[in-house]
Amino acid sequence: MLPSRFLSPGPPGMGSSVHSEAESTRILIADDHMIFREGVRKLLEAETGLQVVGLAADGCEAVALARQVEPDVLLLALAMPERTALEALRVLPSSSPAVRTIVLANGADKGEILEALRLGARGVLMKEASTEMLLKSIRGVMAGQFWVGHESVSDLVQALRNLQPPTGRDLARTRFALTPRELEMIAAVVSGYPNKDIAKKFSISEQTVKHHLTSIFDKLGVDNRLELAIFAINRHLVGKD
Repeated sequence: MLPSRFLSPGPPGMGSSVHSEAESTRILIADDHMIFREGVRKLLEAETGLQVVGLAADGCEAVALARQVEPDVLLLALAMPERTALEALRVLPSSSPAVRTIVLANGADKGEILEALRLGARGVLMKEASTEMLLKSIRGVMAGQFWVGHESVSDLVQALRNLQPPTGRDLARTRFALTPRELEMIAAVVSGYPNKDIAKKFSISEQTVKHHLTSIFDKLGVDNRLELAIFAINRHLVGKD
């Protein structure tokens, strides 16, 4: 079998930078186990609208192929030879800025998950996850969402929160023109409150909560609660006061 970096001339759906169908999601699979790569490839190619455009056997190949074939989604194994997923994520934005990376992990600890998200991954999925979860994660990141498997938003953002210094918090809040009420809403989301509980906490209707969140999403350029929570922690919009 040819080395994975030379897969471009392969069978249909592999290694071409041109969409076979305009609506196809182009996927690059990077894992150091050939059986796993081939298994995932067959699963994905059986789905309408998904096109596997390359296979990589290590982190260096993953970065090189991402630059070459410009996939929509990169499925990137966390632990690989030559360059780990975290090392690859550090250089991927400059190599292929449009790619949405889903890190595939075998029991990754929370610190690795958080680091992957901070470095630009759009999702983290356990390798033992079902095919249905894999497909959902791909569709989710293509829709602009974060996908973090079975981890709860509150657990993840609390761990990330503990890693962040409070310096610059007031400046960050002012920069995004957030109102005091919007900052309260953000803090509630970071704490894991659903809309119903936020409404009860502030004695307002759920519709008003939705209105506030819509305004916050627009101001910060985020699309969902997890993205908002991670954005808020990274930009020091909330902290341990």
